[in-house]
Amino acid sequence: MQLVEPRPSRPIPIRITPLIDVVFILLVFFMLTTRLLPVDYLELGNDTQDRSSVTGDPIPELQVSANGLINWQDTRYSLSELLPALSAAGIREANLTTTLDSTLADFTRTLSALDNAGVTAHWKRSATPDS
Repeated sequence: MQLVEPRPSRPIPIRITPLIDVVFILLVFFMLTTRLLPVDYLELGNDTQDRSSVTGDPIPELQVSANGLINWQDTRYSLSELLPALSAAGIREANLTTTLDSTLADFTRTLSALDNAGVTAHWKRSATPDS
């Protein structure tokens, strides 16, 4: 006499739903715990200190100061005065820096105005007081 019934000869179906649930849980776990880039050490490739133009002429440096004034060739210009001066000098490319007390709004306004005037601006982050 048999105590256990024999197994049926048909194959048992594999249920996919629990497997998909586990895969989605793992996906969500890795998405939440992984950072794509270490933003603390994000290095911007915009330093133009050692680069010169093709003709060998140095690229002029414009420095945005506290109240939106821009220093160029030891002279302070407002944004409306700077653009015609750059155009008259034939400058199509410039390095743009900021002083420590300048605001982001002044920098962005200057960068946008230079771009709209057709001047290619290369910007670099200035040293912070902590560094």
